[in-house]
Amino acid sequence: MIDYLYDGTFEGFLTCIYSHYYEDKASGIYQRDSYQSSLFSDWRVVETDGKQSARVYEAIQNKISKEDLRRIYRVFLSSDPEKENKLLNYVRLGFKEGSGISLLHSNPIVFAVQQCEHKVSAEVHRLLGLVRFSALKSGAGGNGGQEVLYCLIEPDHDILELIAGHFADRLKSDPFIIHDKTRDKAVFAQGGNWYLSGFSEKDLPEFGVGEHEYRDLWKKYFETIAIRERINPSCQKRFMPVRYWKNLTELR
Repeated sequence: MIDYLYDGTFEGFLTCIYSHYYEDKASGIYQRDSYQSSLFSDWRVVETDGKQSARVYEAIQNKISKEDLRRIYRVFLSSDPEKENKLLNYVRLGFKEGSGISLLHSNPIVFAVQQCEHKVSAEVHRLLGLVRFSALKSGAGGNGGQEVLYCLIEPDHDILELIAGHFADRLKSDPFIIHDKTRDKAVFAQGGNWYLSGFSEKDLPEFGVGEHEYRDLWKKYFETIAIRERINPSCQKRFMPVRYWKNLTELR
């Protein structure tokens, strides 16, 4: 048994799964940058291999199910510090049980993965309603004279690509940037197409001329439609958790 260390990518994780089955059995899978070794543990760095990861990808899809492959990827995007080992156990069980693994709700291995997936899905659902765009100066991002919409988020999980398609479809005529400040990357979208790239606040152009006026109007609208007698702070915090408030225009 040996600890496998990888580069933090999904392909790297799948390569470790491949090594578990075709080389030494894995006692654990860990990201190389955050691994803390001990005197009693054996470890080895696994270099990402595209062919090996593709074989594991196809095996999960064919021998377990496409739905479980999606679940595994969503859990991989979570911030759970034990996600790799939870997924290792899930994949091992999945190869034994096949597509029926998703019905084993009382199994602790399945339950742990389901709970992790639920947290990721819940945050995706929340952010689809809590994203607030601002207008950058015309010509930002090399986009000629057209305004570019910008949004700053700080999600618990790495969910940028899970929300990108929704906004790319809704804002086909408006180029936009959704910036994950926590992970220094962003989604760039235009005409319904999008891609991920590294991004930090120092790359951010100034806001457009009318942006501050729009923000004031939005705050006034938010205050005007509120029925003060029916304000329920507990309910508001449940649907709009406080950790997101600093990036919401109406609550700044």
